[in-house]
Amino acid sequence: MAITVKDLVRWLRPSAVVAALAALLATMYLGYIVDPEGNLHDFPVGLVNLDVGDVVGGQQVNVGDQIEAALVQQIPADTVDLREMGLPELHRAMLNGTIYGAIVIPSDFTKRVSILGAASVVPGDVERPVITVETNPAAGAYATQILLRITTQATDEANRAVGVQLLDRVQNQLQSASGAPTTELSGSSRLALAEPISVVVVPFRPLPDGAGGGLSAFFYTLLLLLAGFTGAMIIHSMVDSSLGFAPTEYGPWYVHYPPTPISRVRTLLIKWGILLAVAPVVSGVYLAVATLLGMSIQRAPMLFLYGVLAIVAVGVTALSILAIFGAAGLLVNLVLFIVLGLPSAGGTVPIEATPRAMEWLSTFEPMHQIFVAVRAILYYDARASSGLAHGVWMALLGLAIGLVIGLVATSFYDRKGLERRAGSTSGTR
Repeated sequence: MAITVKDLVRWLRPSAVVAALAALLATMYLGYIVDPEGNLHDFPVGLVNLDVGDVVGGQQVNVGDQIEAALVQQIPADTVDLREMGLPELHRAMLNGTIYGAIVIPSDFTKRVSILGAASVVPGDVERPVITVETNPAAGAYATQILLRITTQATDEANRAVGVQLLDRVQNQLQSASGAPTTELSGSSRLALAEPISVVVVPFRPLPDGAGGGLSAFFYTLLLLLAGFTGAMIIHSMVDSSLGFAPTEYGPWYVHYPPTPISRVRTLLIKWGILLAVAPVVSGVYLAVATLLGMSIQRAPMLFLYGVLAIVAVGVTALSILAIFGAAGLLVNLVLFIVLGLPSAGGTVPIEATPRAMEWLSTFEPMHQIFVAVRAILYYDARASSGLAHGVWMALLGLAIGLVIGLVATSFYDRKGLERRAGSTSGTR
């Protein structure tokens, strides 16, 4: 039998769709993971200077101000959003998850630098001045790595700059006291003064056991989204099979029931009803399994309720898309919820370390909206300002959009007489 051009196009069409989907997958997934630090932009880091200064040699000196100025100059503004703030503001930002960490200069910093300088020529025990780098583990392990790289490089430069000034000052004081221009510090003293600052890294609020190093929120989010996405596909196919709009096939067993005379709107309402009934069950199953596996869950009722909302919002929208586009809706849902969702979720790589196109996607992609709410429930005491309020309102907005587009489209199809019946190619009577 001869193969026509029409036959060739028909069989090549699936290959083209798969190839296009593969190209999109590779672009999205590899594009956000290959070079996160090269994509770094607007990475939020706090800077808190509490130093009150000290009187040194009859003059008021504030080394903390010098360190602050040096850090502002050294940390690149095109990649890092360095926010100078006070201690209360820092705590609020950490609890809200709006910064990934902070550099904190203590109130007695200048005094400790002065004591270190005096101790280099006067016997006695002394502690090095300390700068604290506070991390925000709940923001993610990779975000912490980026933060430490940025702060380590910046504080090393500041440390050396302070060391040079301190060495010169101590050397001048030593020469003035002895009257000998060739008086030198000992090697150990010069070594201690060359890098006088000790940088201590501490977590602002350590994550509890069972948090997966900050990844439990992301994977729980993925479970909720998959429940809505795959649940919609299962409900769609099984209901259509039961109503006779698609064949039912399990292995060698095959049956195709006669089409049921039912409108598109009623069909969609039935699917939504099934989803609404199953969402609490799935959310409860997730919660029970997570608890049995030892996952840290501080606010189980809140997580259960938000899980129901997220599953319903995703599932309703996915069912509406299937009702609008038919078989092509499977591909639309896959791209919308999975292909574009994972790279822009911010659960593994911070949004500020992904290409700006993915940052734009995160403003409306469902996975990111669910993630910030789940993270707030699991790590930030379910604070509304830490992402819970945003996640709830975005889920409600997504649910509303799904309901509207589904009802509008199916009502339009019904009014136009676009019935779902066997042997129909045009969809008209």
